Amino acid sequence: MRFLLLCLLLVAAKASWADVPAARVNGVTIDLLRLERYFSEYLQAQGRAVASIRNPTLYKRLREQALDELIDKELLWQEAQRRGIHISDEQVSAQVSEIEAAFASPALFARRLADAGFDRAEYADYMRREMAAQRVYAQLSAVDEPSQAEVAAFYQANRQTLQGAQNQSVSPSVIPEPALQRAKAALIGQLQAQARQSVRQRLRQSATVEIAD
Repeated sequence: MRFLLLCLLLVAAKASWADVPAARVNGVTIDLLRLERYFSEYLQAQGRAVASIRNPTLYKRLREQALDELIDKELLWQEAQRRGIHISDEQVSAQVSEIEAAFASPALFARRLADAGFDRAEYADYMRREMAAQRVYAQLSAVDEPSQAEVAAFYQANRQTLQGAQNQSVSPSVIPEPALQRAKAALIGQLQAQARQSVRQRLRQSATVEIAD
């Protein structure tokens, strides 16, 4: 009960959160309001809701994970600015319209924005930053297409998983084309995940990040 009351008090205090830092990234403040907005998105992506989290320890851990992701997003946004990445008004408008189209009505979309603490202009600015961050992330984590030899070696190392139970009798020297395609997709996915992790580590290592107490 105390935890639920605390959550209600936090919701009531949103108006003042814009003045309270959650972290600073290269001198740029991530305030509590921005964190709480992202925390709601983070929980929604996991199929959770704040009201359903009754364990304070779990709540704290999830919130810390959301802040960690938000710091990475801020670092990517700063890198996008350094690289001069520009997202046009037309691109932002198209993205916002696509999201709005998923709602039953414009009024419902506007209400959802208001619930999250946005007006339409603020949400457009948020989407511009998000799109720029994702673009630079994709650029920095791009990987070369693996060679046939690399795909074949990856397949042999993961043959039992990639070959499938129905093909266990196939000679190891003969790699079915569908299995090769699965191996290629899996290898590219693995390389991209490694590249994304490397990007985040490099940005963190060159940054000054301060977490508020």
